[in-house]
This record gives sequence, structure tokens and C-alpha cells, in this order.
Amino acid sequence: MHQVRPSRTGELTAIMRAIHQTADEEPKILADPVAPLLVKTGNGHDDWLTSILRHPFAKQWRSGFLIRNRYAEDCLAEAVKRGVQQYVILGAGLDTFAYRQPSWAKSLCIYEIDHPATQSSKRTRLAAAEIAAPPNLTFVPIDFERQSLEGALRVASFDFGRKTFCSWLGVTQYLTSDAIRQTLEFVLSLVESSEIVFSFVLPSEMLTDSEAEARAMAAHSSAEVGELYLSTFPGQDLKAHLAAIGFSEVIHMTPGEVHERYLKSRSDGLKARFGEQLMRAVV
Repeated sequence: MHQVRPSRTGELTAIMRAIHQTADEEPKILADPVAPLLVKTGNGHDDWLTSILRHPFAKQWRSGFLIRNRYAEDCLAEAVKRGVQQYVILGAGLDTFAYRQPSWAKSLCIYEIDHPATQSSKRTRLAAAEIAAPPNLTFVPIDFERQSLEGALRVASFDFGRKTFCSWLGVTQYLTSDAIRQTLEFVLSLVESSEIVFSFVLPSEMLTDSEAEARAMAAHSSAEVGELYLSTFPGQDLKAHLAAIGFSEVIHMTPGEVHERYLKSRSDGLKARFGEQLMRAVV
């Protein structure tokens, strides 16, 4: 990511969530009344955003963005019932969970982790919308070139002795394999029954021609704003790797399972993506 400006791809995902609130049928995959207050959804976007929002694959991108947040939040709700006390949002961007958190989340300590430029932009948008940070939220700005994730959390008074749930959505494709490894090792260092839900993208050769074309366009657009695609994984290989490095349980949320869980009764054309998928790994 560019070191002095906020993430453009993070803005895009928030716009897609905001569009969902009015463009798609009930029930919403993700009810998010906060996103429309942070971004604009009508005309007036620059050429970079407009080209993506008007792409034939845009609706499927939107579905994928919604489902990954919904799945992570569903898993978080289950984890809280099992005693999880902290929620770490890695690459938080314009994530809105902390500002619309349900009653069951009030006992959590929530940590939003992101690059200082992206986090500063978000806090400016929140202030403009007169949205106050809840008392159980801590912002953790981190420049990964100069700080470790563990070091940044120690400064933020994170409790390494408590069960923790981590989400890491829409990020891994922009990271090197070494950076991904370091983050997974951090999660593995947490106490037993901590877990992570994260998204990953498949290699282009595993996609249909239409989705491969959309992927190429998305990757090119991301590169234009300094957010290059660096890492892709076949799902079964990634699942095997997570088990091999020490996670006690690994759940691969396949597109078929996504359809059954979130989409099978819908008539608004939202459907599961194949090229981006979800993984849940328990320490």
C-alpha cells in the first residue's frame, strides 16, 4: 500500500457495502447503516472507482465483500460464546463493526489495526459523520516496515493471556508470503482457542475465463493505486499448510457452502465468488 495515502481498495469495499443497503433485497447479507455515512454511493466518483463500480462483475465483487464480513462476524459471535474476549481487526480499513456492534459484543476489547494513513483518513470520516468511537475500541496504527504486530499491540495494552478472535479480510493478496507467514505465526502465538478468519484469492488459472478477466482488471486497477497483487493460494493447499504449521482446526468455506448459508433463497442476483474464498483457523 502507498505509504502516505489511505487504501483505495479499502474505500471500494465500504462503497460496495453502502450500495448493498439500498440496491439489494431484504434481508441484507450485512446490515450496515454506518458505511453510507462514511462514503458516497452516487455519481461523482473518480475514474478509478467508476470503472470498477460499472464493471459487469461488480455485483459479484459486492457479494464477496459482504459475505466475507458477514461470515467473520458470524464466527466472532460463536467465538464470544466460547469465551473469546478480544477482537483484532487486521487491515481494518473502513470496517464498521465497532460502530454498529450488537449487544453481545459490548464485553469485547476491539482493536482496529491498519496503516497510519488509512486509519487517519477513517477517523476524519468518522468525525465528519459525528460518529464517536465506542469505549471498547482501540485504534492501533502500525507501519509494518518499522513495527511488529506484537510490538504494536503491546503498546496498545493488548492482553496476550486472553482468548482472541482475528479477522483479516481483503488483505492477503497484497502481501508477500513472508508477511503472511509472520501474521499467521502471531495468531499461533495466542492462547489456545484463539482463531482467525481470513480471505484469500485463488490463482488466475483456476478461474473461469470471465472471472479471470475480472480478476485481471481488478489487479490492474489495484496496481494503479500502488496496491499490487502479490500472493494467491489454491484452497486445499492453504488448508493443508495451516494444519501443518499448528492450527488445531481449519475450516475452508467453499463457494458452495457460501451459497447454502447466505445466498440460496435470494432473487437479487447476488452469488458466491469463486476467485476469493474464506478460511477459518483455530489455535
